[in-house]
Amino acid sequence: MKITNVELTISAVRQSQYPDDNKPEFLLVGRSNVGKSSFINSIIERKNFARISSKPGKTQTLNFYNVNNDFYIVDVPGYGYANVSKERQQKFGMMIEEYLENRSNLKEVFLLIDFRHKPTQDDLLMYNFLKYYDINVTVVCTKVDKIGRTLREKQEKLIKDTLNITEEDSFILFSSSTKLGKNAVTNIIDNIVYLNED
Repeated sequence: MKITNVELTISAVRQSQYPDDNKPEFLLVGRSNVGKSSFINSIIERKNFARISSKPGKTQTLNFYNVNNDFYIVDVPGYGYANVSKERQQKFGMMIEEYLENRSNLKEVFLLIDFRHKPTQDDLLMYNFLKYYDINVTVVCTKVDKIGRTLREKQEKLIKDTLNITEEDSFILFSSSTKLGKNAVTNIIDNIVYLNED
């Protein structure tokens, strides 16, 4: 997949603000500080297009990134950040739920999990929520380069067992630093957008 053009088209907080051009959409979900901005920048081959913040909880809208004028990558607020008020967390949850329940353009969800840690209760809730609604999900383990190669197999098993990942789900080890897993992610997007294999 060659990236020729990327723009942040819309930052939405409700359904009426979503793009209406009917392009395929790929949703990114994950806890705050899991590396969503780095993931986006890696996939779209731009250094600082999605702003990487040292302050978790920065994203507060559904951000629609138009890629090649062919599809959208949709970034949503990260969950599980303690310094975001309960009320705001609830609003974020409702915003994401509204999108997931109503968006027919959604083709795949990339659930980002920090490879260094056991999945949190929030990660498990999100995974189970996506499975309940029968939404295609790919689990992407970020920051894999931070774990030594000899320990990776053990960590992968821990994550798969905690989430109780099913055979039909894709599971990708990813590093924005080394580009590990990047081709696996872009292949999923390619197959859906350009080969119509959804």
